[in-house]
Amino acid sequence: MFSDQKKSKSLPGNTNEQNRIAAGTTITGDISGKGGFRIEGTLDGNLTTAGKVVISEGGLIKGKLECQHADIEGKIDGNLHVTGTLSLRASAVIEGEVSAGKLAIEPGATFNATCQMNGDVKSLKQKDEKRSA
Repeated sequence: MFSDQKKSKSLPGNTNEQNRIAAGTTITGDISGKGGFRIEGTLDGNLTTAGKVVISEGGLIKGKLECQHADIEGKIDGNLHVTGTLSLRASAVIEGEVSAGKLAIEPGATFNATCQMNGDVKSLKQKDEKRSA
C-alpha cells in the first residue's frame, strides 16, 4: 500500500530551484541560471535568469539584472529588465534604467531611474466602431 519510492517532481533545469548569495558574501562576475535567486550579499556583475529574483534588505547588485519577476528590498545600481512584475518594497533603492511588464512601488522606496513599461497595450474601441464591424 505504501511505497518507499518517492516520486521526484523536480526535473533537470527546473526553474523552481532556489540559489542564494548569503549576507557578507561578495561575488564579482556574471551569473546566469534557470532557477530563482535570493541576494542577501553583494553581486558586482550581471545576473540573468528565467526565474524570480529577490534582493533582501542589505543585498546589492551593481550591474545588469534580467529576470522574469523581481522583489526588491535592497539596492540595485544598474539596468533592470523584468518581463513580469517588478515589486519595490519601502526599503528598495533603484538607480539606473528599468524595463518591466508591471511595476509595484511601496511608499518610501527610492526610484531614481528611467522606466519603460512593456505590458500589453489594449486598444480602446468606441461604440460606433463596434457597430460598424
